[in-house]
Amino acid sequence: MVECLNSENRMLKNILVTGANGQLGNEMRVVSAEQSTVKYHFTDVAELDICDQEAIERFVVEHAIDCIVNCAAYTNVNKAEEDAELCDKLNHQAPANLARVAAKYGAALIHVSTDYVFNGQHYKPYCEDDATCPNSVYGATKLAGEEAIISLCSNSIIIRTAWLYSTFGNNFVKTMLRLGVERAELGVVFDQVGTPTYARDLARAIQRVIIKGVVPGIYHYSNEGVCSWYDFTKMIFAIGGITTCALKPLHTDEYPTPAARPHYSVLDKTKIKQTYDVEVPYWVDSLRECIEQL
Repeated sequence: MVECLNSENRMLKNILVTGANGQLGNEMRVVSAEQSTVKYHFTDVAELDICDQEAIERFVVEHAIDCIVNCAAYTNVNKAEEDAELCDKLNHQAPANLARVAAKYGAALIHVSTDYVFNGQHYKPYCEDDATCPNSVYGATKLAGEEAIISLCSNSIIIRTAWLYSTFGNNFVKTMLRLGVERAELGVVFDQVGTPTYARDLARAIQRVIIKGVVPGIYHYSNEGVCSWYDFTKMIFAIGGITTCALKPLHTDEYPTPAARPHYSVLDKTKIKQTYDVEVPYWVDSLRECIEQL
């Protein structure tokens, strides 16, 4: 039997997962089947509106929740530029609600954030204590959410990730597989560099945090390795067996978007690997695992 302990050595028995219908939330459902000693409560907006603090309190009390995993977020980076109010509500105010409730009832909080809190002007992998400087509405609201959690809930963990994809939902991998079949030629930017993250690997890392216990702070998690979006797409095509679509490398300014993208968003994962003894798979290996399940 594996005991799940928080930083106060109290066994974690009831885990609330918000945003359970998204990419990461669905992968949390998959990995939760591997952990029979803990009861997971999976919710999305239909079951629990995290913008309603009173509703969160009722749920936490009714189900004796001792750990909240927040997978919910506004993630449409481009649309956020014209929908800042809703983006802030979901990425800043809602996490603050969760933090207040967690602190009030002695629960731990694990919150998922993003590489977009950085401006992408770095030249080496970002560490957790590097200066933040978001250059998009999405990034600014995610940073505000981080800051609210840190100020409101001492027993909390923030995990920043990047380039998330999954077997569930809509994502870059699925889009490229579709376009690779539909089109004879496709242009993809080559001057934005980062690391893809298979959501199932991140879910397993979160599960590891739950098992070993919450050590408060900010952590970074993505898969291992580095690539551009162009390299990512080349590998998607190779694994997916797509040979009829010619891939063309583009500069960022050839593919303008409403929201600025970080040119460099590689995350240093040393802290989470050392603290939680997490083994991080290479991005190509995880991509192959994902595509083989589609």
